Amino acid sequence: MGRESHGRDLRKGRYSETGRVYLVTAVTEARRTLFADIGLGREVVHAMRYHDLAGDSETLAFVVMPDHFHWLFAMGENMPLAPLIKSVKSFSARRINRCLGGSGKVWQTGYHDHALRREEDIVQVSRYVVANPLRTGLVERLGDYPLWDAAFL
Repeated sequence: MGRESHGRDLRKGRYSETGRVYLVTAVTEARRTLFADIGLGREVVHAMRYHDLAGDSETLAFVVMPDHFHWLFAMGENMPLAPLIKSVKSFSARRINRCLGGSGKVWQTGYHDHALRREEDIVQVSRYVVANPLRTGLVERLGDYPLWDAAFL
């Protein structure tokens, strides 16, 4: 099964529910470590914040790693999940390409999403998300990593 087919399979059966909390992960094309450049990583954060301000999402936690991001958010009323993630990826890709002076593909097709069940502990999931730089050895203290935030911490 090719990568394009896999990306389409990831989208099958998706359902968006206003107010539901989702954890989404998206990966850069060929796992390029674009976000080792903090400025490029901030473009992803800008895309998330844009949608928060538009009422499409309410960010609860995120971390932008060198080659992917994890975003924990409550679904807003304005836009279903698939178009929201497509918009975050395209918004950030345009800005990243502008910074790089190019027009290449930034993101892999598709993304992984998990709708949290009512009994899942959002604070615990937030801690797990933002602890990624610690678990992967990028930093020894979370405060030393610049591309994360959490509403509960």
